[in-house]
Amino acid sequence: MLERVPLLEKCLADYADVAGADTIGRIRAAAEPLRGARILHVNATAYGGGVAELLATHVPLLRDLGIEAEWQVIHGSDEFFAITKNVHNALQGAAIEWTADMQRIYLEKVLDNALLMEGEFDYVVIHDPQPAAILALAGASSVNGPNTKWIWRCHIDLTAANPEVWEFFRPYVEQHDASVWTMPEFVPSSLSMDRIVQAPPCIDPLSVKNLDLPEPFMREIVKQYGIDPERPLLCQVSRYDPWKDPIGVIEAYRLVKQDIPDVQLVLAGSMATDDPEGFQVWEEVDAAREGDRDIHLLSNIQQVGNVQINAFQRAADVVIQKSLREGFGLTVSEGLWKGRPVIGGRAGGITLQIHDGENGYLVDTVEQCAQHSVELLKNPERASAMGESGKEHVRKNFLSTRELEDWITLFNQLAG
Repeated sequence: MLERVPLLEKCLADYADVAGADTIGRIRAAAEPLRGARILHVNATAYGGGVAELLATHVPLLRDLGIEAEWQVIHGSDEFFAITKNVHNALQGAAIEWTADMQRIYLEKVLDNALLMEGEFDYVVIHDPQPAAILALAGASSVNGPNTKWIWRCHIDLTAANPEVWEFFRPYVEQHDASVWTMPEFVPSSLSMDRIVQAPPCIDPLSVKNLDLPEPFMREIVKQYGIDPERPLLCQVSRYDPWKDPIGVIEAYRLVKQDIPDVQLVLAGSMATDDPEGFQVWEEVDAAREGDRDIHLLSNIQQVGNVQINAFQRAADVVIQKSLREGFGLTVSEGLWKGRPVIGGRAGGITLQIHDGENGYLVDTVEQCAQHSVELLKNPERASAMGESGKEHVRKNFLSTRELEDWITLFNQLAG
């Protein structure tokens, strides 16, 4: 069978203080018809990316509602994940050579995974391109029962998708009973499906990454990584991916440093098992910082986990997410939830989270990123006010209870 991901328990009632008791009651009532339903989520990695973070909260909350939910991860190889990383880049607009050999290797590995699937489910949710063809290759296996509903969840920005690569994947996506997207703009016009749903992702306010940290504890953590909590700090948290533009962030930091010489920069992220490009990008970013001791390049290799990320974001005066393409960018909501203004690239789901000039800034260039960083560092009162506005925006729109309710609504609709 596919690899089952072990999960900690979560209790929906614990979210009442942040989401409201009415919200919790509404979710429980909506989920009652689904009690005992069997739901399987399938993706490519159990850690190191936004999808894994979402499922680590979503699946336990489904279980708390009396739903038999599971999360399983496909098996891959270096060759397979190199191809799917190319696919990921192509679907976000990169030009790649999409060869018949790449297609064959992709389908052979997905078939291997389809043959490993076991069990009977009422709903199967397939996340992103890596396992997208599993439904087509599952045949008459038990997991593909006559009443099973299949959903494809796309977490990436397809507004400028490479047409050749998208047309390869489109028939596999269209076999699903529904597809879920972060924004309507991401949906290619050629997609023909009866049920296309918009449902942006959300952060878990009770996760270790987002819980309140006592300030002395936070300061001690950042000091352990050579960061001075008394000096101005910019912080970007993201995978080491060229679409996140870490080198552009370094260029913006250098412009800021001309005006504010004691500024520091943290670039922190984690390496994912399905992202072989990450180590190459890490090396490029390391070369770009040119030994600057005020640029802190960190990852899970340096024992950076969710507690440390929480501390870095809370210690930051300004959180940055200067993406060139972005499916959603959970780190934007994370920064806003911690009361920090966020400067984000004018890309994809970032535009849902940042109201330009109210809780942060949307930028198109390195120079704009630097300009707004200087402005916020020199005006902490305005930065604080923007951060508070952002926290309320997240509370109303991007907490995990809202995403849970979206999924329960879709499951009920497909059952009907």
